[in-house]
Formats: sequence, C-alpha cells, structure tokens
Amino acid sequence: MSNSSGPALSVGRSLLFLVVAGIAWGTAGAAASLIFRVSDTGPLALSFWRCVGGLALLLAALAVRSRRGRARTVAESRGRRAARILGTGIGLTVFQSAYFAAVQATGLAVGTVVTLGAGPVLIAVGARITMGERIGRGGLLAVTGALAGLVVLVLGGGAAEVRPLGVVLAVVSAAGYAAITLLTRWLGRDGGRADALATTTWAFAVGAVGLLPFAAAEGLVPHTASPVRVVLLFVYVAAVPTALAYALYFAGAAVVRAATVSVIMLLEPVSAALIAVALLGERLTAAIVLGTLLLLAAVLGLAFAETRGREGAGDGGREAAVAV
Repeated sequence: MSNSSGPALSVGRSLLFLVVAGIAWGTAGAAASLIFRVSDTGPLALSFWRCVGGLALLLAALAVRSRRGRARTVAESRGRRAARILGTGIGLTVFQSAYFAAVQATGLAVGTVVTLGAGPVLIAVGARITMGERIGRGGLLAVTGALAGLVVLVLGGGAAEVRPLGVVLAVVSAAGYAAITLLTRWLGRDGGRADALATTTWAFAVGAVGLLPFAAAEGLVPHTASPVRVVLLFVYVAAVPTALAYALYFAGAAVVRAATVSVIMLLEPVSAALIAVALLGERLTAAIVLGTLLLLAAVLGLAFAETRGREGAGDGGREAAVAV
C-alpha cells in the first residue's frame, strides 16, 4: 500500500525501519506456534485477538500522530475509502487467519515461506488478469520458479515436515495478501492516494468484527496450564509484529522504492525459518531448503523485473504490499 505523505525520513533510517519490520513479522508465526503448543487456542481466535490488540495500539498511534499535527490529508471519496477499508479488512482477515492455520498445520518455516513466496507470484498473475499489467520474461521465469518451489516442497518435503493441507492454507493466506495489494493498485490507477496507516487501522476493526463469531465458536478464552505465558505471547503478537511492525513498515515504505522493499521483506521468511530450526526444533530437509530457495529466488526475480520496468517507464513508484 502506498503512503500519501512525502518522505520525512532519511533513506538510511527508512531501510533500518524496514529491516526491523521484516524481522518482527518473522516472529509472529513463532509466537503463534508457542501459543498453539501451550494452549487450545485456534488460529481464528488468535487472529481475532491480534486484530483487537493491533486495533487498540494503532488507534493510539493515530491519536499521537494527530496531536503532533501529522494527520494525512487525502483526496478520496467516501465510497472509495469504504471499499479500500472493507477490502483490506477482508484481505487481512483471510491472510492472517489462514497463515496462523498454516503454521499450526505444517510448521513455521514452511508456512511462512510458502505464504511469502506465493504472494508476489499471485500478485503478478492477478495484475496481469485484472489490470493487463505485463509480466515480462523475467516475471514469467519468477512465476515458473515459484511453482517449481511449491512442487518441490509438497512432493519432496516428506509427510512429517510438509503437510499438503498446511501448504494449501499458506497459498490461501498468500491469496489474501495478493488481494490487498491488487485492490490498492486498482484504486490507485488514477493517482488516488490513501493514508495507509489509517486504512490498516480500520481494516483491523473490520477483521475483528468479521472474526468474532468464528473465534467465539472456536473458543475466545484459551485453556492452558500457563496463563501468564499465553497472555504475554498474545500481547507480544499484538504489539511487536502488528502495531510496531506496521508503523515502521509504513514509515519506511513511504521513502524506499517498492522493489527494494520486496527484497528487504525477504528477511521475514528467512528469520522465521531460522527461529523454527533454532528455537522450535523444526527440521529442514534438503527438499524444504531447495523449495525455499526457489520461492525466495522467485521473489527476487520479480523485484528485479519491477526495478527494470519502472526505470524504463521513468516511474519510481513506491507501492508495496502488507506482510504477515
């Protein structure tokens, strides 16, 4: 999503913000894995509480920004703004809920890599179908590489490490991720711009309302022998990989071009994989490593293809997608 404000940070500080955001997002799945291990919390309930906690903290951030006189003034009709918030809210709900379910089903490393690897590919294909954007030779190679990575993961990972249901859920999560970005591009085709932080804040409200009945059916209050630990993990998920990471991401993405942001955001699946192996005891087989490398190479290929395309068009656009 694009931010309507002009660059207020140095490039160096913006890059630092994006690095911290990427690493923070990579810890969301790890925290979810720990919650699943010590309680009966389900992915929908966890996603609901993440939306509620993120909403509360982002509302506070908006209030602080308003008091400092940094409110964004955007020229956008009520209808377009409502469509943006509702679409983003639904996309975030699918994205986060399916991601947590994928982590629960097939583990942190595979769930994160598939979600973040398939997302840019679905964006490229979706943009071609819905808006006629050219994929190009580099983009086609990247899509092919991503599909090869998914095949290697599913067929070569082994049932103990890679579960097809988890991969499917991760692809569904990636579809939610792609839908948010495509909606943002479509609404911005005529030069329309929006306050990304405010949009995401109210999108969390949409997600919380939409998830409430499903989370209630799943069980809003977790049963656990370690209630303090679970509460601290819930607070961490809402504060660090949600409110803090989104705030840093929007600040950095307003300055750094989209292709660079895409490459930096590879820190998310990489950090998630490292946490999965080092702290959660997940095992990475040769097939998982190969599939991961193919997916990450696909994202790099799409980023470089975008760089060449925007330079050729004389456009230094800074649109970027939301991450986990």
